[in-house]
Amino acid sequence: MEIVHVYTKKRSEFGRQCNFSDRPAELHVDILPDPSLAADFIARDPCDVAIQFTQEMSEHEVNTERFGSETCGINHVEGGWPKDVNPQEMEQTIRYRKKVEKDENYVNTIMQLGSHMEHCIRQNNAIDIYEEYFEEEAAVEVMEEQPSAKTINVFRDPNEVKRTATSLSWHPDGGRKLAVAYSSLEFQKFSKNMCYDSYIWDIENPNKPELSLKPVSPLVSLEYNPKDSHILVGGSYNGQIGYWDTRKGSQPVEMSAIEHSHRDPVYKVIWLQSKTGTDLFSASTDGQVCCGGMFGR
Repeated sequence: MEIVHVYTKKRSEFGRQCNFSDRPAELHVDILPDPSLAADFIARDPCDVAIQFTQEMSEHEVNTERFGSETCGINHVEGGWPKDVNPQEMEQTIRYRKKVEKDENYVNTIMQLGSHMEHCIRQNNAIDIYEEYFEEEAAVEVMEEQPSAKTINVFRDPNEVKRTATSLSWHPDGGRKLAVAYSSLEFQKFSKNMCYDSYIWDIENPNKPELSLKPVSPLVSLEYNPKDSHILVGGSYNGQIGYWDTRKGSQPVEMSAIEHSHRDPVYKVIWLQSKTGTDLFSASTDGQVCCGGMFGR
């Protein structure tokens, strides 16, 4: 397939013909030197020049692109059956078994496997608990490895406007979950599109948080209750303190009243080792350390 476009135009539409010719040079501007300006010029002698003969070096840090992962399982109770046999129908399975048992290959296979099985059955299974399997070996010097750490999963703020992770709290039962408080600590830097949510992550699934905590103000501190793993307490940027029950969803169960709260961000909340497990301390940059209990408990 040829792609051809023919464009035609008349000579009369080109305008007047341009006729070029040679001519001598013309002087339009002649600026003479100014002696007063030359008197202000000072020659620099000697001239200082700084140079550095070192190899330029730079450091870069990157993180690989996150990949989605999921966990799948299967429960295998009974061996596979042909498509035309319904394993739920007893008569079909019995009929199919009889058909297979009459097959010559099945009988020969059973006879071959039977000899191996009989040999294993006749083995003496008694174990000498005093038998030494390995001779004495020379002691090998153990080299102590330098402590190191590696990144297993990266839990990023899923919102467009990125915030600072201001507090971390491990789940008290096994450490399979991690509660993270997100907030912006820069003064008056909150934007209209900034999300106030904090999250509970499953450490095996960095792609999506397990639960979102929706406070009225961004959380600066967050702690699990050591006696009840469903309860969390959080300190907000506006000074309020609230607690969440993960069995009741993302909204806070109760928040402290503004007039009885801190006047600055609550940078730390801790649970006290009490019998009820409902007493806590909170600290803020307003100079106050408050002691209280869970509201309504």
